[in-house]
Amino acid sequence: MFSNARRRLFFGFVTIVTLALALAIFSRSAFSQATKDASKIRIGIIGSGNIGGTVGALWVKAGHPVLFSSRHPEKLKQFVEGLGPLARAGTVKEALNFGDVVFIAVPYGAYPQIGRDYAGDFRGKVVLDAGNAVPSRDGEIVKEANANGIGITSAKYLAGARIVRAFNTLNYRILAREANRSGSRMAIPIAGDDKEALNAASRLVRDAGFDPVIIGSLESAKQFARGGPLYGQEITAKEMQERLKTLK
Repeated sequence: MFSNARRRLFFGFVTIVTLALALAIFSRSAFSQATKDASKIRIGIIGSGNIGGTVGALWVKAGHPVLFSSRHPEKLKQFVEGLGPLARAGTVKEALNFGDVVFIAVPYGAYPQIGRDYAGDFRGKVVLDAGNAVPSRDGEIVKEANANGIGITSAKYLAGARIVRAFNTLNYRILAREANRSGSRMAIPIAGDDKEALNAASRLVRDAGFDPVIIGSLESAKQFARGGPLYGQEITAKEMQERLKTLK
């Protein structure tokens, strides 16, 4: 039998071992949770209409926290509640502050004003740009986009942003229908000048349920601008890569 002194020593040792094991388990659990959380990208949506709402919802489904913005965020209440706890609504300013990545899907004629109103917030931000310059809607900026290229024009008005052109080629109904389809997934062409921004965009294209195809620099975004040879193409990544070879 143990003496009282030895008994106290024994149980003291057991307590220390138990606490150490518990701490190790907690540490592993905490690290695992932190790693899991770190794998998610906070996304701010500017323009939560057909394209912004559809693509943003796909990212929520993939597990990313998304803030959908509007001039009237209260009108998004029912929409975000339907997406669950990872979705919330807010202002454009809040979306820019919230997002590690920002997705812009507003009428292209609004870019100069947005760029002026939130100039400091765009600087250094990775921005996925889904805007299209539409003559019947967007006015004089269409001429500039056609003359200089839409990627270069976006970079001018969203000064300092790390822009990647993406998700501008297909109707929102097609995006909703074809996301995560079985077999070969549909291609989404992207273009940008910043390698890290392209990597982030590529990942988010995959997480939305498509395959990214890097076309090249922002200047090369004209290849899949509205009216360009890769615009509106419902094809796989392999097919788009083959078609791209014929354009070079």
